Amino acid sequence: MNTPYKNIYQVLKLNRFIVLIVVIGAVLTCIVSVILVMQLHKEVVNNAFVVNKDGRVIPLKLVSQNENLEVEALSHLELFHTYFYNIDASNYEKNLEKALWLGNSSIDALYRQKKADGVYNRLLQYSLVQKVLSINSKVDIQHKPYRFETTTIFEINRGSVVDTYELITTGKLIHVDRNFPKNTHGLLITNFFEKTLKKLENYENSEE
Repeated sequence: MNTPYKNIYQVLKLNRFIVLIVVIGAVLTCIVSVILVMQLHKEVVNNAFVVNKDGRVIPLKLVSQNENLEVEALSHLELFHTYFYNIDASNYEKNLEKALWLGNSSIDALYRQKKADGVYNRLLQYSLVQKVLSINSKVDIQHKPYRFETTTIFEINRGSVVDTYELITTGKLIHVDRNFPKNTHGLLITNFFEKTLKKLENYENSEE
């Protein structure tokens, strides 16, 4: 004969069984999760770091970021020096406008000084062609702002005479918002300074 008490016992027994299954499942899930986390941590510790030249341990992600930063910084400097110094009577206004987007007021001040000194008037008056031959930059990306020094070799074609010069410029780079297409690298030149300028004799022969 079935009684309500018997049904209650059956229900409680079923509940205990379900709870037991849930607890066992939760414990197994925790154990598996801990094992996976430990394995992942071990892989990260063993594989996510490199040792640089001076013995410091650096995360691979940071290394990758630094490599990308250096590439972008060098590209930014090459782009700027090309725009600012590779000019002639037909393109100087367009190139200088592009160059001014890549630097701060120190670039604008230099541009205004050159303009006041008649540099661009002589470019027009004598149909001069100033052509960049090479750009070589060094950037310290270990400390912000990033200091740089760039050596630019350029020639000035005066028609019958071609003179070659070496210009060394210095400054710093800071991060800014990327602006497409005017400043795609998201870097800005500050404290720009034309450090030295000298005429090179027999430049073509020295390159051979």
